[in-house]
Amino acid sequence: MVATKTNEQPGTRAQVRHARFSASKAREVLDLIRGLPVGEAADVLQFTERGASVAIAKVLAAAVANAEHNDELDGDTLYVSACFADEGPTLKRWRPRARGRATRIRKRTCHVTIIVSPMPAAMAAKLEARQASGATPTTRRSRRAQESRRARVARSRGEAAAAEPEADADDLAVDEVEAGGEPTDEMVEEAVEAAEPTADEVATDDVAEPDESESPEEDEPTDERGVEDAEEGVAEGDAPTEAENDAEETK
Repeated sequence: MVATKTNEQPGTRAQVRHARFSASKAREVLDLIRGLPVGEAADVLQFTERGASVAIAKVLAAAVANAEHNDELDGDTLYVSACFADEGPTLKRWRPRARGRATRIRKRTCHVTIIVSPMPAAMAAKLEARQASGATPTTRRSRRAQESRRARVARSRGEAAAAEPEADADDLAVDEVEAGGEPTDEMVEEAVEAAEPTADEVATDDVAEPDESESPEEDEPTDERGVEDAEEGVAEGDAPTEAENDAEETK
């Protein structure tokens, strides 16, 4: 079987020559739109983060315009039947390097060709059904992604519920009391045992505290105590008389 030559492929074509990027970079973008309807191909090129996508989008628009004005075809019924990039002439430049040497710089160019043709009946029916249902490839992908996420969330929630340990009986009893339920007999016994004093507390309480009535009056000030002692001595006759004082002065 002999393949159809590039220049003999049916359809309406548009071409850009001497594009200032390499053919390998152009082919990466052309592979994304090959076989797509014209509308979807334009959307893909709009959101493709490649420098060559801008020039290729212009070539696609030119091919659609040629089909509408030259061949009187409906632009909505067209699809990208073929697209390819051929290598163009290479511009040679030179860059100075160390020790008087020079390095060659190759600036590649390419010729981009896009051919659009009317869609086959099967493709047209599929596109009409998709437009009638309002679904797009992006919508279908996002819907599948949402369903997959829901399944992962449900699975993770089920595993988390199974991994939670069962609550202890004491924790349940405390929760019931906090919620307003009546305490059980076991809870009352535990509360009584907690309220009873321990052996250390009893030993501390048995130590006799000093009696306040027998302790000396330490709170009285020293000056007042000395004045009281002096008064008691004068009252008992310990103080010297005036005659004794005069005798001491005469001596």
